Amino acid sequence: MPAVTVENPLTLPKVAASGDAAARPVLAVTTAPSGFEGEGFPVRRAFAGINYKYLDPFIMMDQMGEVEYAAGEPKGTPWHPHRGFETVTYLIDGTFVHQDSNGGGGTIRNGDTQWMTAGSGLLHIEAPPESLVMSGGLFHGLQLWVNLPKADKMMDPRYQDIRGGQVQLLASSDGGALLRVIAGELDGHQGPGITHTPITMIHATVRPGAEVTLPWREDFNGLAYVLAGRGTVGAERRPVHMGQTAVFGAGSSLTVRADEKQDGHAPDLEVVLLGGRPIREPMAHYGPFVMNSQAELKQAFEDFQAGRLGTVPAVHGM
Repeated sequence: MPAVTVENPLTLPKVAASGDAAARPVLAVTTAPSGFEGEGFPVRRAFAGINYKYLDPFIMMDQMGEVEYAAGEPKGTPWHPHRGFETVTYLIDGTFVHQDSNGGGGTIRNGDTQWMTAGSGLLHIEAPPESLVMSGGLFHGLQLWVNLPKADKMMDPRYQDIRGGQVQLLASSDGGALLRVIAGELDGHQGPGITHTPITMIHATVRPGAEVTLPWREDFNGLAYVLAGRGTVGAERRPVHMGQTAVFGAGSSLTVRADEKQDGHAPDLEVVLLGGRPIREPMAHYGPFVMNSQAELKQAFEDFQAGRLGTVPAVHGM
């Protein structure tokens, strides 16, 4: 971990918060419970136990793996529907194949991202390719759900294939942190992901003992999820470790620091930083549908059962 990197971060554009930026306090640190998703791959529920007012516009996020599969063990998800939001799958290690009933799809691996706008609804499937099922191997990634405002919930579905080499690479002022801007912008640097709801998604690698303080939009919320390693968050240096989410309060900068000593498995602190402008609309969420009312949820289920969200192709190429 991770595949997208550079040998010398000092060659990259530098990002740092201004000296008068208001530091965001840490409101809470939660620990993700473990479970299983799809056909049985292990996940950590990153946002479990966090009040939605601090997550909005994000709905949920799962860390998939990190797991080393033996031959025949890799698993994916069966065909299933979605409506009313966007799914973001960021693959750090391994290979995943996506296909949806709207004609979108592709293979992502080692730093790639697929961004699927379900909108009015579709069916999709994610699974490891047959070659990986046969051989086994390392699998590690994230799936994030981003809400859509009421005005966009019934928009036409869309699929974005974001290659790892397309992400905007930045560094902290001393080169101690490598920042990958997957979507949104950071200090004027734009990531490749096109979002309907204004958000920023960054994967940061912070070297042992290094600290980074980033400018952060005041109209966005702030979340930090630890993929691997140990460190602290906030100016108050609240301890965090793998599988924990830090919730930041109001302000115009946020700080992440890596401990001097990391465990042997994770040489650096790996953190996903998320920010978004809250939608602040009623949300009705059940299973694969995220709408604004119970009546709209009921309609989504009826449309799915009637085949109005698409049909599974006879051959899906998995």
